Amino acid sequence: MRIVVAVVAYILGALALANHAPGPYENNKQPLDIRLFHSLNRVGVAVVSPDATKALFTQSHYDQDENKSATFISVLDLTSGVKKQLTPDVIGESFSNPLWFDNGSIGYMHKGSLYRQRLQDPNGTAIYKPAIDVSSVGYRPGHLTFVASVYPNMTTLAQMKKRNESAETKKIDSAQIFDNLWVRHWDEWMTLKKPNVFSVPISNDSNGWVFGEEINLMNGLPVFHDPLIRWSADEYTVDRQGVNVAFVVRNPSDDMAWQTNVDVYIVPIRGNKSPKLLSGSAAGAASGPAFSPDGKYIAWLQMETPAYESDINRIYIHDIASDSTASIARDWELSPLSLLWSSDGKSIYAVVGDKGNNVVYAVDVATGKCQQLTENGSASGLRLLGSDKLVLIHADQDKCSNVHVLDIGTRDMRQLTDVNKDKLKDIYIGPAEDFWFEGARGDKVHGWLVKPLQFDPTKKYPLIYLVHGGPQQYNTHTFSYAQGNPNMYASAGFVTVQVNFHGSASYGQNFTDSIFQQWGGYPYEDLMKGLDYLLQTRSYIDKSRMAAMGASYGGYMMNWFNGHTDRFKALVNHDGMYSTTGFWHSTEELWFPEHDFGGVPYDTKARIHYEQFNPERFAANFSTPTLFIQGGNDFRLTVEQSLAPFTLLRRKGVAARLMYFADENHWITRTGNSVKWYTEVLRWIAEFTNTTLPYKLNQPEYV
Repeated sequence: MRIVVAVVAYILGALALANHAPGPYENNKQPLDIRLFHSLNRVGVAVVSPDATKALFTQSHYDQDENKSATFISVLDLTSGVKKQLTPDVIGESFSNPLWFDNGSIGYMHKGSLYRQRLQDPNGTAIYKPAIDVSSVGYRPGHLTFVASVYPNMTTLAQMKKRNESAETKKIDSAQIFDNLWVRHWDEWMTLKKPNVFSVPISNDSNGWVFGEEINLMNGLPVFHDPLIRWSADEYTVDRQGVNVAFVVRNPSDDMAWQTNVDVYIVPIRGNKSPKLLSGSAAGAASGPAFSPDGKYIAWLQMETPAYESDINRIYIHDIASDSTASIARDWELSPLSLLWSSDGKSIYAVVGDKGNNVVYAVDVATGKCQQLTENGSASGLRLLGSDKLVLIHADQDKCSNVHVLDIGTRDMRQLTDVNKDKLKDIYIGPAEDFWFEGARGDKVHGWLVKPLQFDPTKKYPLIYLVHGGPQQYNTHTFSYAQGNPNMYASAGFVTVQVNFHGSASYGQNFTDSIFQQWGGYPYEDLMKGLDYLLQTRSYIDKSRMAAMGASYGGYMMNWFNGHTDRFKALVNHDGMYSTTGFWHSTEELWFPEHDFGGVPYDTKARIHYEQFNPERFAANFSTPTLFIQGGNDFRLTVEQSLAPFTLLRRKGVAARLMYFADENHWITRTGNSVKWYTEVLRWIAEFTNTTLPYKLNQPEYV
């Protein structure tokens, strides 16, 4: 049986290799080093003009010497692909939130003001200065919409500004007092101020645009007894007619920390009625509301399992006139990520995770039939372009994000921008080489690798194993601008491997749900079997020079590795979990461990599952040198989860290092910190795998 499995796995791997198409940068000879990587241009979602001939998009880049970024706006002709820069490209300045006022003029936010600029003009004019900071600005003829953080029951931004100034001058203490368990989330402690959706009526007179008084569209929602727990908008959308606004909020209640109830509401843009609840029939999380072109229907994504953040997303459609809701495509085992209606309202286009790719599907509203429109890579930011095309952002493992046009009928995709062409002209970017193997439960498990710079199949190379977080997330065929880009390690000389183990999304809900009470079981088995498969089929991997790294659940797995295997020379653990029970007592989202471990740890039945896969229980086995990385504002996995295993290894005399970012949360969000992150991670894994990097790192600075 093992021989048959090995032969089948070898054939699958050979087929993946045979089908591999050379990437545009695969044969280049220069490494993608840390400085260049962080200077790469990043594109924002394309915003299509009303006449569907042009699109606006932002472009951002970072200057390491200044430790600042620039964001500017360009307009793109969607037929010819010709682009024109509309705002200055200045380090330290941001021109963001592009929108169309009409076919000839645009809007954007700059230094807290809304600007209007004609396409033929070199500069814009400030037309609206909100009293406080706003975000997610949108425009429909007659109204402006945005999100602003205000205190309860405040209807205007001027009220909020006055309250801010009063609070700042009169408060003599720093105390915050809580009755509800929802005291903090992600990286912020709760305050009375919460993001609310506003609209502003607009009129024109002889002097130009006149902006009326702001309207808080969330007024009228129920009041919760805890003064710090208030409605807070997560996202919103406006119909084409400029009549209705839909927004998503978390239901304020005593159980916010252990339930995932998130609701969709609809409200007139004029604010003349109270918001109306649309998703009350489901107890799970709702997201991604989208109006039909005629404004008569609204669709959204709905999870139906309470207290489960990784449940499958179902497509709900609400008929506004009849006040009725239905769900379509119920037999679809994949989970959509976002929705966009077709121009005729007969289909919904969805970005869907599918076997490690984020692809586009068309879902027939009447029948629920799903038709795949793209094959590989990662699609995002879908926008309509007439009746037969889509504008989207697309990327792949060896291709940076760029604006593309997809022909819905032919499924042909045309790239319109290449924002990093000059920067990457001599730089090696390796494509993903897919492989499949038999993992836990006898299931086929998917992974891929990126070969190192100037690869020679007759030589031996070190390996770095990148383990994704979640655990109900997945590695994606995309070009990441964060810390998990496999090309950064391939350019440093490593065979870089990623595996979508049991629990990963995009392989069907059954595969995702299999992580339940199996955190250190099926995923660990998959990761070890995947590594065994590669060592059997890729002779160029040096099994004596392997390292592994992961963040969040991937960091949990680094601790699990440390207690269960000695095959790695070094580990990198970013904000990982060391104690499962300690995690429950300190995290802000209790629904996560309570679902995955089957209850609360003080229940004796659930406690068994917490302890079964608790890395702390295997502390005596820890012996692999580990670099621990921790954000000071991480409330998902607090600093003790990194300090504990760091203390353990140092006390045992094992090499360990702690890199602490006091100003970061669960991720690295500041580009200067990302530079340091990559520098120290590459230094660590190179040292313990005896690897000479193709470029010099900055000198270390240790406390």
